[in-house]
Amino acid sequence: MQTLIFATNNKNKVEEINSILNGIIEIKTMSQAGIEADIPEPHDTLEANATEKSSYIFNLLGKDCFSEDTGLEVFALNGEPGVRSARYAGDDSDSEKNIEKLLKNLENIDNREAQFRTVISLFFKGKEYLFEGVCRGNITASRRGTKGFGYDPVFIPAGSSKSFAEMNMEEKNQYSHRKKATAQLIEFLKKSYGQN
Repeated sequence: MQTLIFATNNKNKVEEINSILNGIIEIKTMSQAGIEADIPEPHDTLEANATEKSSYIFNLLGKDCFSEDTGLEVFALNGEPGVRSARYAGDDSDSEKNIEKLLKNLENIDNREAQFRTVISLFFKGKEYLFEGVCRGNITASRRGTKGFGYDPVFIPAGSSKSFAEMNMEEKNQYSHRKKATAQLIEFLKKSYGQN
């Protein structure tokens, strides 16, 4: 089985990506690859931050690797929190504080449309490839559900009546931005590895 290094130590992201890969590719986290660095995300686009992480691993180890950066983009807030989704309420914030700030900023706003956007940067045989997945939906007025992570309790994907946090992994993957981007990654790798 082919192995890729995933430029993260986020257990939730690893679990979600593994559920999508379904054993097709083995992934190693940064810590499993012996990398203890905390790679910065200083850029103002998801693409640039994804590239920052994957290029760091590739330049360090020279091995095939990928990273992803995901942002929640709320249209009425000019795309916020966007690239700062994980640090929306401050550099030391957590999901609860981020959600609290988001709901407060959307008070008295009727347009709750938003989208999750994931960009994957793959370094494969020394060259970078980018894949993008988007999931449109709406922000709820209050938290719903206990599954998932990040903004999942306040995001309902278009076509569903459940928030991401009310869905199991299989349900979430029917809509997921991360699933859409990862599916493109899988197709690319299958062709590159000569698999059907």
